[in-house]
Amino acid sequence: MKIATWNVNSIRTRLEIVNNWLQQHPVDVLCIQESKATDEQFPIAAIESCGYQVYVSGQKSYNGVAIFSKQPLTDVSRGFGGVLASELVGDLDEQKRVIAGSLDGVRIVNLYVPNGNTIGSDKYAYKLRWLELLGQYLKHSITSGQQSICVCGDFNIALDDIDIHSKTVSLDRVMATTTERELLRKSVIDLGFQDSFRKFTSTGGHFSWWDYRQQGFERNRGWRIDHLYLTPDLLDRATSCSIDIEPRKLVQPSDHAPVVLEL
Repeated sequence: MKIATWNVNSIRTRLEIVNNWLQQHPVDVLCIQESKATDEQFPIAAIESCGYQVYVSGQKSYNGVAIFSKQPLTDVSRGFGGVLASELVGDLDEQKRVIAGSLDGVRIVNLYVPNGNTIGSDKYAYKLRWLELLGQYLKHSITSGQQSICVCGDFNIALDDIDIHSKTVSLDRVMATTTERELLRKSVIDLGFQDSFRKFTSTGGHFSWWDYRQQGFERNRGWRIDHLYLTPDLLDRATSCSIDIEPRKLVQPSDHAPVVLEL
């Protein structure tokens, strides 16, 4: 099974790029983030023409997640509210950032973690609350008997300095603050999930996002913020995990590259 994650930064703007990539790389599952389209606006027919079932949780102009699957998914849920009680979720499902489904015994959880904007801002506080709830969501998934889980998406966090092109830029910078990293560890890694990419690649210089500005991609001034975290049984089954930078070289690309896991 091949599972890919990709922040496409507007599915309608990048539709041709995404469709061409799927034809060249017919993964079993593609999880996308930042679709920036309501469910009604989503180009479902175009994705279906590539041979995929389409499951969406959209929002106008912002956020939005979706899963494309060669085979039908079961137990599809949208938002934290699909698993947790409404009093726990509060306002954290107003932004469409979570969708999950099961395929061949694997629970696939697709996330678009909030960016956080700047330290001390309301958006930063929102991100921290969101990450706290993510931990409860995943813990519930584990305790409810879902043993094989892949948690993937745009986490908007570089877990270690090695995941950033320069250590100096991580100082007091959103996506690399100590608080964000600790919450990611608490909410995901401490529950037993492991970073699939690091099973195969221990060195730096590998990134999944590059700023459009200041020739970020051309100078390889990137960040690795798109991850696939696996429960131990799935990590044992993983045979590769790599970042495909080729779509980032195209005209008008997303600022992210797809990350592909093979089980």
